[in-house]
Amino acid sequence: MPQDIRRPLRKILPHLIEAKKGNLNEADTCTLICEMLESVLEYDPLCDISREVAIKEGRADFAIRLGSAVKFIVEAKAAGVTLRARHIGQAERYAAEGNIPWVLVTNGLGWHLYHLTFDEGVEYEMVFSVDLEVDELPKAAEFISLLHKKSISKGELDVFWDKRAALGPASLAKALFTEEMLRRVRREIRRREGVLIDHEELGRAIHDMFSIEVREKIGPFKIIKRRKRRPQPVTAPAAAPTPAVATVPAKDQATR
Repeated sequence: MPQDIRRPLRKILPHLIEAKKGNLNEADTCTLICEMLESVLEYDPLCDISREVAIKEGRADFAIRLGSAVKFIVEAKAAGVTLRARHIGQAERYAAEGNIPWVLVTNGLGWHLYHLTFDEGVEYEMVFSVDLEVDELPKAAEFISLLHKKSISKGELDVFWDKRAALGPASLAKALFTEEMLRRVRREIRRREGVLIDHEELGRAIHDMFSIEVREKIGPFKIIKRRKRRPQPVTAPAAAPTPAVATVPAKDQATR
C-alpha cells in the first residue's frame, strides 16, 4: 500500500516553485531537497542520509541508507536546471561501484528515477518522471511515495519495477510471439475471416503493428518455440528379493 505523502508535499510545494522562480543555486537547492527527504519521505537526517558521498571522479550528492545498505543515490541539480538523462553522471558511477540499482535525479520539482543494471557494462532505464509544477499532485505523489522510507523497507519499489518490467515490450513480446499464442490468433482469424494464414506471416504482421521505438525494445522478430521435453528413460521395476531358504547343515542331516 503506497504511503500518502500528499499533505507534506503540498506544504513544501510553494517553496519549490519559489526556488525555481528565484533560480536558487545548487547548494541551496540541496538543502531544500534534504528537507524533502526528511519531511516528505521521512528519512532520518542523522542515520539515513549521507551527504557529499565521495567517488573516484567526484561525488554523489546524497546516499540514502537503511541500516548499512545504500538503497538509492540522489543527484541534485539547481532548482532552475532542466533535468536531462546525462545528469545521472556522478551518481551512476557511484551506483556501479556499489552495485546500487536506483538513482534519483531531482531539482526539487522534477523527479527522475532510474533503474540500473550491471550485466554488460552499466545500463539505465527511466522508471518514472514527474514534475510537481505540471503534473497532478495525487499522481505525482503516488510515484514519489515509492521512495518513502517505509516503501523502500517493504520492498515496494522492487515490486513496482518487477511489474513494470513484466509489462514491458520485451516481456510482452516473449509471451505474444510463441507458437501456441500465434496458433490461437490464427485460429480466431480463420473463424472470423475464413482465411488461413501462415504462422510466420501472422507474427510479422503483428510485429509491424508496433512503432519503431517499441520494435527496437522488442528486438528482431522471432517465433519462440517451446522446447519438447525429452522422454524419461523407462526403468524396469526392481525385482523382488528372493526369499531366503533355510538350509540344514550336512552334520544335522546325517544325524537324521
